[in-house]
Parts: sequence; C-alpha cells; structure tokens
Amino acid sequence: MAQVINRAKELLADGTVARVLGWKAGDLPYNPEPAYFETEEDLKDFVYNGFCGANLSKYMIEASKLNGKTMVCLKPCDTYSFNQLIKEHRVDRQKAYIVGVGCKGKLDIERIKKQGVKGIQNIEGAEITDEADTLKIQTIYGEKTLAYADAMLERCHVCKGKDHMIFDEQIGESKETKDAERFDEVARIEAMSPEEKFAFFQSELSKCIRCNACRNACPACSCRKCVFDSNKFDSSQKANVDSFEEKMFHIIRAFHVAGRCTDCGECSRVCPQGIPLHLFNRKFIKDIDELYGEYQAGADTESTAPLTDYTFEDAEPSIVGKRG
Repeated sequence: MAQVINRAKELLADGTVARVLGWKAGDLPYNPEPAYFETEEDLKDFVYNGFCGANLSKYMIEASKLNGKTMVCLKPCDTYSFNQLIKEHRVDRQKAYIVGVGCKGKLDIERIKKQGVKGIQNIEGAEITDEADTLKIQTIYGEKTLAYADAMLERCHVCKGKDHMIFDEQIGESKETKDAERFDEVARIEAMSPEEKFAFFQSELSKCIRCNACRNACPACSCRKCVFDSNKFDSSQKANVDSFEEKMFHIIRAFHVAGRCTDCGECSRVCPQGIPLHLFNRKFIKDIDELYGEYQAGADTESTAPLTDYTFEDAEPSIVGKRG
C-alpha cells in the first residue's frame, strides 16, 4: 500500500493527475469505501487491503467529466469493466491514469461472520503485502483464525486471471486464487427441474428489498436515465404488489447487461440480502459462449459483442425452444 500512496503523491505533486480515486478507511476494519483524494494530506486515509472489493471503474464515468486526469486504482478484474466502458464511450481514456494494483483475492465479511466470528475488533493478514494464508481476527471474545481462502468472495474462487487488461503502470504482486470452475454453479441450477429452478429463484428473489444497490454498483448499468427510475409506470416502486414484480427487476436488468457484463460480481457483493445475483448474468455468459463462441466482455476495447454482431453462423431463436 505504501508504494501506491507514494506514487499517488508523486503524480499529484508533478501535476500528472488532479486527483486520486481509491479506497479510504471506514469506521470498522472491514468496510473501506471508494473515495477521491486531491491532496497529499488527504492520502493519510488511503487504504488498500483484502476488503477493498469495490470496482472503481464505474466512478470513472463521472471522473471523466472533471478537469484534469484522475489516477484510478484498478484490480485485474476491474480492468475488464473499464475496457467495456471505453468500448461504450462512457469513460474518457485520456482522463485516466490507471494504476493496476496487485490482488490476492478479496474478502467477504459476511462469509467471515457466517463462520461464527462475531464482535470483530481487528483483522490481521488482510493487507496486500501479507504473505500469510491465514487471517488472525481479534474479537471481543478472543482471537480467531480463519483460512484466507475460506473468507474470499465467490468471484475470487472463479477468478478470470490476475493479468490487468489495461494500465499505465502496475504496482504490487498478485496471487492466483482460482480453485473452482466458473460455470459449475450455473450447471448445478441447469440440472434442476423447472419446478426446482422456479422455487430456487423464488426463494432468493423474495429477499429483495429493491434498494437498487446492485444497479448502482454495476459498471454495465451506466444509462443516464435508468428505466427503473421512471415514474410513468410501476418499475420504480419499492414494494411488490405480486410475486412477478419481485422477479421483473432482476430479470430485466440481467437482459440489459447481457453480452456486456464482465462478471465482476459487484451485484452480489453489494446486495444486503445476500442474493446470488451474479447467477443470472453468468447464465447468460455461459449461453453466449455456447451459442456464439467464447467471448469475454472487456477483454479488449475493439471487439464487437456477439449480441450486436450479426453473422450467418448465429444461432436461430428456435434453439431456445428446442433446449427447453
């Protein structure tokens, strides 16, 4: 982290950038949040550790409208989102100085709590420079230890890789975290009967409180005016009149980002109800790969997405009916 802070100070001092976009310490050891830093003094609150899971790419939409360049810290998975935003003309590459920061997997405080850890006071082993594979957690009940891998976000277990897709410079080493296959969870649901699938998603989506956290955090949800904010029909309401409406929001949102979702997992990470929203998007990614050929959104800034690129080899709509 010291390397990132020192480099940020240098870039601010020589005028290369007007501000730094990173993470600042919260009031608890596990809740850093995205923040802008405009002076060397501001950087005293800068942090970068295992709990800095937020994808900062979307913040660059507004930062691109400001005067001067913004130094932005992007993890390897974040760079896919930034590339996709470039492709969609939502961010200005010339307004960004991208520092690719190393990543050894991001931590999920909810997973930690589910393993019986309560009353957390301090957590050791979460710093990016820590080599330990174990977290030492100080609680009001004493010290607890937990394997780092057992506390990681789901997306880190199926990591796309530790290479930055776009950067101006890189700081820090990364550590491979993939220990599961990306589409295994989707395949498990595909194997269910229609009744089982319906019951599964009915159970999960019934938890939704329409806080819009998933939409607000998603880099692919970058419309200036979201259809779900319209007051001309009932999509903006918070309370559901029937069970269909609690599904409508998430199904429509998934269709809107199909072919553009980079599978960054922000939707599931920020959901206060713990709904595995990434499953919708990952199902679409799996189908696109199978029907149109493997495609990774955000891997570059030039390629055309399968759903916006017509070829004679495209799957016919009837294939969906045949597959059931």
